Amino acid sequence: MTIVKYRPSNLLMTPFTDLINEYFGYDEAPNRLPSVNIVERAGEFRLDLLAPGYGKDELKLAVENDVLTISAEKKVEDLNENERYTRREYSYNAFTRSFRLPDTVNTEGIKAEFNNGVLHVSIPKREVNKPKSREISIG
Repeated sequence: MTIVKYRPSNLLMTPFTDLINEYFGYDEAPNRLPSVNIVERAGEFRLDLLAPGYGKDELKLAVENDVLTISAEKKVEDLNENERYTRREYSYNAFTRSFRLPDTVNTEGIKAEFNNGVLHVSIPKREVNKPKSREISIG
């Protein structure tokens, strides 16, 4: 079996446009969001987001109304006068991912670290208050 790149047909695509895209290698795939792994442990949730090419200072984390938002923006604007690009695809990259947090987490204790292109976010769980029980003597 052969794996073939799937490209949905576009009604406005002409044979000439298709020829140009094949010649220059343009890929019409949409921008992809970074991959995420979420693991639930006894005392925390662990979120690992794959963000290669981004620096620690380009990533932003925010929590608002029990929604954790991770975003990044990167601009490359170093164009020399004596250079002419035939193709330039990586001049601007950005993404935003949002995750609804359950009621059982402590949003004040969220910690994040960035190592080797992977953002590790630790989301601690709140201790659940168990209802107190007591025996009542019959008098």
